[in-house]
Order: sequence, then C-alpha cells, then structure tokens
Amino acid sequence: MDRVAEVFASTLKIEKNLISDDTAPDDTPQRDSLAAMDLALAIEDEFGVKLTTRDILAMRSVGLVKKVLRSKGIDDG
Repeated sequence: MDRVAEVFASTLKIEKNLISDDTAPDDTPQRDSLAAMDLALAIEDEFGVKLTTRDILAMRSVGLVKKVLRSKGIDDG
C-alpha cells in the first residue's frame, strides 16, 4: 500500500482496502473540515513538506494528493 493511502486510512479511520487514487471527499463521509485539516497535517508530517492553502485546496482525491507531492519532488513510494 502506498504511503498516501496509508495516511488517508489512518487519519480518516477507513479500511485501507477501500482507498484508491479516485477516493475523494464525497466517498468518505468521515472527511469534514476538521478531518481535512488533520489530513493535511498528517501528510505534512509523513512527507516532511509544508502545504500551502492552494495545495490543500487542490487535494480533492488521493490521486491529486500524489500529484501535489510529486510537484514538490516527493515520490509516494
């Protein structure tokens, strides 16, 4: 399992096998505004990055989180 999916699963308390690159807020009822902030902080901690507001707003799915991380030179491997 990739690290982004693991962070999503852990932070949102979702079964890891339910997460794919297409997983989005509409698919995860546990993701409210507080959970979104927790998720952003967890991603920053896991990958050692600082996310901008623009980054956070762009991260509308697991796949888009990976895209944001790649733009910062981070591979999700």
